[in-house]
Amino acid sequence: MYLGIDLGTSAVKTILVDGAQRVIASESRPLTITSPQSGYSEQDPTQWIEATFATLDALKASHGNELAAVKGIGLSGQMHGASLLDASLRPLRPCILWNDGRAAAECRILEQRWPALRAVTGNKAMAGFTAPKLLWVATHEPEIFAATRLVLLPKAYLRLVLSGEAIEDASDASGSLWLDVARRDWSDEALAATGLSRDHMPRLVEGCAPATTLRSDLAQRWGMVRQPVIAGGAGDNPAGAVGIGAIQPGTAFVSLGTSGALLAPTSTIAANPDRAVHTFCHAIPGMWIQAGAILSAASCLAWAARLFGVTEAELLAPLGSHPQAPSPVSFLPYLAGERTPHDDPVVRGMLDGLSHGTDRAAIVQAVLEGVAFALADCRDALADAGIVITEADVIGGGSRSGFWLAVLANVLNVPIHRIAGGETGAAFGAGRLGRLAVTGEAIATVCTRPQRIETFEPDTGLTDAYAERLPAWRELYRPRH
Repeated sequence: MYLGIDLGTSAVKTILVDGAQRVIASESRPLTITSPQSGYSEQDPTQWIEATFATLDALKASHGNELAAVKGIGLSGQMHGASLLDASLRPLRPCILWNDGRAAAECRILEQRWPALRAVTGNKAMAGFTAPKLLWVATHEPEIFAATRLVLLPKAYLRLVLSGEAIEDASDASGSLWLDVARRDWSDEALAATGLSRDHMPRLVEGCAPATTLRSDLAQRWGMVRQPVIAGGAGDNPAGAVGIGAIQPGTAFVSLGTSGALLAPTSTIAANPDRAVHTFCHAIPGMWIQAGAILSAASCLAWAARLFGVTEAELLAPLGSHPQAPSPVSFLPYLAGERTPHDDPVVRGMLDGLSHGTDRAAIVQAVLEGVAFALADCRDALADAGIVITEADVIGGGSRSGFWLAVLANVLNVPIHRIAGGETGAAFGAGRLGRLAVTGEAIATVCTRPQRIETFEPDTGLTDAYAERLPAWRELYRPRH
C-alpha cells in the first residue's frame, strides 16, 4: 500500500493506493486563505499539518488495515510558497502563497541584481515565485528576514513535520528561482542575490527517490507496521504529470484546478521566459516540464458560484453538454493577476458585453470561455518555444464539466481527453512517486497512461467562431502599471 498526499491551495487530499494502482480510499480537508491587503495571499502552515493529520486519522478509522500496510508515501504540493522558519524550525509568519502579487517591484530588482537569472533558472522573475518574496520580506519585515534560518516550500514544511528532515525535490525547487534547472541544483548566485545561502535551503533529491522516513511516533499513531519511506515528491503540476503518465516528450495536459496550466514534458530545456513560460524540472530524472500558467481557473467558477449564491453544479446544469455558439459576454479570468503571457500580478478580471438581456447562463459560459482563452495564450507562448500541442488530457476539478472540456477543445482546436481518475491527478502521482521510492521499479512500468474515458473533438463551426473571438478578447487586456 502507498499514500499520496497532495497539499493543495484549497484542500489537503490524501489517497490510499494498492499494489495494482487502485485508489482504495480518499480523504480531504479544506484549507482557507487570508488576504491582509489587496493582492496578498497567505496561509498558516499549521493548517496544513492539522488538515493532513485529519485525513490520516480518518483513513485509520475507515481503512486501518490498509493504512497499516503502507510502505511508501509521496507528497505533492502547491508550488512557490515561502515558509520562513526560525532557528527552532517554527514558522515566523504565515506562508506567502503562489498567487500573492506583492513582490512585483522586487522582481525588477532581482533581475537587475542578477542578470543571468533567466538563463540559469529558465524563468523570468515573477511575483508568485519564491525568491522575490524573500526580497520583499527583507525590505518590509527585516526582523523576520534576519531571524530566518530555513526557507521551505509548502510540501517541504509538511515533510519536515512528518519526518524531522528538511528536504525538497527538484521539480518544486524549480519554482523558487533559486535552482539551476539544467544542473538540478541550487544556484549559489541566485541565493546570494536574495541575501541567502545553501544553509537556508533544504537538501535536494529527485522526486522518485527515497528521501527520508516517517517519524516513528507518527507511524505508531496511524498503526503502521513499519516507518514508511517518504519520496522526494513533486510540485502539484509535475505530480499531476506523473499521475497521468505524462513522462515523455510529445504528451501534453491541461490542469484545471484552483489555478490552471497547459504543460508539456520535454527531454531538453525549451525555455521561453520572455513570454512567461515556466521551465521546471520534472519529478523524474532527466526530464523537464514547460508550462504556460494562469493564476485563476476553476477558482473563477467558484467565484461565479459565490456571486450568484448557488453551487457550481447549479451554475453548469443549464449550459447542457456543449456550446452552441460563443457567449455574447467576454470574461478576463485575471481575478488574482496573471502569469503567462502577461506576467502582470496587479491586473484584475473583467466582464465585457453585458446588456439588459444578459442572463446567468451567458455569464457562466463566458467565465469558462475566458479560462479557455487564457489557456490559448499559453498554447501560443509554448508554440513560440517550439512546443506544438496536438491533443491534451485534462486533470483537476474542472475536468468534471463536459461543457467546459468541449469549450476547451474548440478554443484550443485540439482533441481534449477526459481521463479516469483525472480529479485525483496530483495525489495519485504522489502515490506513484512513493511507490517508486520503495521499489525502485522502472519509471515507465509504474507511470502508465490512464484510460481515456471521453474525447471532445473540435467542431469546425465552433473553432472558427472562437478563433474569430480570440483577438477581440485579447484586446480587453490593459496593463494597470
